[in-house]
Amino acid sequence: MSLLGKELPVRVRNMLMLNKTAGVFSKPSKRKFYAFLRTFNFHPRTQFFHKIVLGIETSCDDTAAAVVDETGNVLGEAIHSQTEVHLKTGGIIPPVAQQLHRENIQRIVQEALSSSRIPPSELSAIATTIKPGLALSLGVGLSFSVQLVNQLKKPFIPIHHMEAHALTIRLTNQVEFPFLVLLISGGHCLLAIARGVSDFLLLGKSLDIAPGDMLDKIARRLSLIKHPECSGMSGGKAIEHLAKQGNRFHFDISPPMDRVKNCDFSFSGLQHVIERIIVQKEKKEGIEKGQVLSSAADIAAAVQHTAACHLAKRTHRAILFCKQRELLPQSNAVLVVSGGVASNCYIRRALETVTDATQCTLLCPPPRLCTDNGIMIAWNGIERLRAGLGILHDVEGIRYEPKYIQRSWRNCHKSTTFKNEDLTFTFQVSKSPGKEWIAAGPSGRSLFSKVDGEKEGH
Repeated sequence: MSLLGKELPVRVRNMLMLNKTAGVFSKPSKRKFYAFLRTFNFHPRTQFFHKIVLGIETSCDDTAAAVVDETGNVLGEAIHSQTEVHLKTGGIIPPVAQQLHRENIQRIVQEALSSSRIPPSELSAIATTIKPGLALSLGVGLSFSVQLVNQLKKPFIPIHHMEAHALTIRLTNQVEFPFLVLLISGGHCLLAIARGVSDFLLLGKSLDIAPGDMLDKIARRLSLIKHPECSGMSGGKAIEHLAKQGNRFHFDISPPMDRVKNCDFSFSGLQHVIERIIVQKEKKEGIEKGQVLSSAADIAAAVQHTAACHLAKRTHRAILFCKQRELLPQSNAVLVVSGGVASNCYIRRALETVTDATQCTLLCPPPRLCTDNGIMIAWNGIERLRAGLGILHDVEGIRYEPKYIQRSWRNCHKSTTFKNEDLTFTFQVSKSPGKEWIAAGPSGRSLFSKVDGEKEGH
């Protein structure tokens, strides 16, 4: 390949590959060519001897990419948020999200690479979210990544979105395995023990919807987009903002699953309770659905407080159980809270109360790393690269998996059952690359029968 009668530098050839991958291959003009070169202070003979990974994230409504090295340095990042578009439509519409990913992925990857000053040819691997998430969104990221991997002849590391959230704390803090992790977002809610890079013991999960989803639905039902202070905020952010002005005790709402003795969560019941309260208030105030209630701040405070209490209580049970079974260190045990909802300061304070009472340390990534981002994907790629786990040199047949379903373990080659007097856990590890996420679930009697002082047979 040549331009102006000269051999193109490696940097430019790699960028042309990016353009071709995005389906917009074009030959740069002389002016654009030199302008492009001036944006990089890069000597073509420079060599990088440490691991460097490009991470690409398109699991939901954010198009993100980042370049991270094995020491944890974020060399470059870029992100395009679709929040403003989806606020206008009242929620994420998958085909719309897909189209916006298609329109922005090439630019975002270029920006991340450009700011890192790392030529694509020097990357150690490319890591991309392949599960779980919106099918149409995942497909855009995976398709782009596969073409890029084939062009650059680089290893590919498929990433589990929740694993990336769980391991982000190891980028920002010195955290050793094992630790307890609570992942709370708009699509997920789970408690697990992180025992290794791809080794997780699941203690509990949401039986219905995720907390972030519930908060978003309540915000839409309250029409907070019409509130002058919340018009540009996502649902969860609007609830948190408005709750500061409200009285959380104005409504008497019991936390979900108050008498259920395990670590699972439920938020759909709370959503229905709040929706009934809204209907009652609309009738009382004589307003129609779609108008902002005068008591919106009190409702926001109540739902946030109840959700925080529910998360705190279930997490408290998990900590007691883990310490009793010596699944976590007796001293200096760590609770990591990550995911988009972890950026909620009120919920963080509720969980901090729990860790203070149990002599644990609460660690949360910075708020910008709690929401979806390319940095956590790249870092997860670094972790897997160092551990030699799930690194693919042939991407033929690689598929995205929209939903993480605990029961869908068709390719399991190993099953180990751990038994004691109170519970039975079955650990299953898939033999397929990129499927090392541990599935574990209680069978038999209550997980917490000893913790709660239950007697045999009750």
